[in-house]
Amino acid sequence: MFVLAELKDTVRIPPSRFQYKLNDVVTDELNRKLANKVYKDVGLCITLHDITKIEESYIFPGDGASHTKVTFRFIVFRPWIEEILIGKIRSCSPEGIHVTLGFFEDVVIPPHKLQHPSHFDQMEQAWVWIYKENGKTHNLFMDAGEVIRFRVVKEIFTEAPLSSAPNAPRDISEKPEANNVAPYTLHGSIDEPGLGLVTWWETA
Repeated sequence: MFVLAELKDTVRIPPSRFQYKLNDVVTDELNRKLANKVYKDVGLCITLHDITKIEESYIFPGDGASHTKVTFRFIVFRPWIEEILIGKIRSCSPEGIHVTLGFFEDVVIPPHKLQHPSHFDQMEQAWVWIYKENGKTHNLFMDAGEVIRFRVVKEIFTEAPLSSAPNAPRDISEKPEANNVAPYTLHGSIDEPGLGLVTWWETA
């Protein structure tokens, strides 16, 4: 679920911070700039893990700040495809079940990836699995707030690509353009035994 991404960036340090240790200032600036942001093909940046290289600092004419190129590793949220995660149902809609992991809310389980057969109950605003057992039919509602186990089947990045060479540490000096679309979305699946609401399988 969490991985280490090797990245590089140029950190700008204002004169007011020259009195502090360079390593501490770089750490603060990288966390301020990257934490809780999504970058294409990288994932959701969580926090700095370590700094692997600090190059020489430069001061450019007309700018009293120093500019330092650094290479570092950042802890990133980016589950691998087929990984099984546990979250909570945030809401339901005809487009599917929307799941939150607490720190990440852009998880969608589309209708064709639910247990079969399922239908959307407009009155309850919830998806319902029509479960048949021993000749009896049970309506298993998937309500908001329920704990759900799902498999990651797809990831979608919608931000502008980063300018970096293939197979090289990614340069994240430019922030991707903001838009109204979620920058990073996961699609999940619960259409197999053991997946879906955790309560379904507690006595299985």
